[in-house]
Amino acid sequence: MAFLAPAGPGLARAVLLGAVGAGLAASACCIGPLVLAVLGLGGAGLLVKLEPFRPVLGAVTLGLLGLGFWSSYRKPAAAAPEAEGAACDCEVPRARRLGRLGLWLVTALVLAILIFPNVLAWLG
Repeated sequence: MAFLAPAGPGLARAVLLGAVGAGLAASACCIGPLVLAVLGLGGAGLLVKLEPFRPVLGAVTLGLLGLGFWSSYRKPAAAAPEAEGAACDCEVPRARRLGRLGLWLVTALVLAILIFPNVLAWLG
C-alpha cells in the first residue's frame, strides 16, 4: 500500500500544516469574530455560520494529528545493506527529534484552538 511507505519530511510537514489549518477552520466560528471584533471590523459575525462544520473539522484535525504521530513514532524501515555506512548516520536522529518536538508543539496549539470555543462559552 502506498500510504504505508516511509514518510519523508515533506509528508510530515504537510500533515502538520493540515492539522493546524483544520484546527483553525474548526474554530473559525468562534475565534474569527472575536479577532475581527478586536481589530474593529464589524460584520465578522458571518463566520458564525461555520458552527455546524465544527465537529467535522475537529475530527479531521484529530485524524491528521493521529497520522502525524503514527508517521513520527513508527519504527523506521531497515536501511538497505548497500546504503549502510557513515553517510547514513548523519542527521536522522536529530531531524526525527525536531520533527517530534514540532508535532507536540502543533498538537498543543491545535488542542488550544479546539478547546477555545468551549472555554469562551464557559467564561461568557
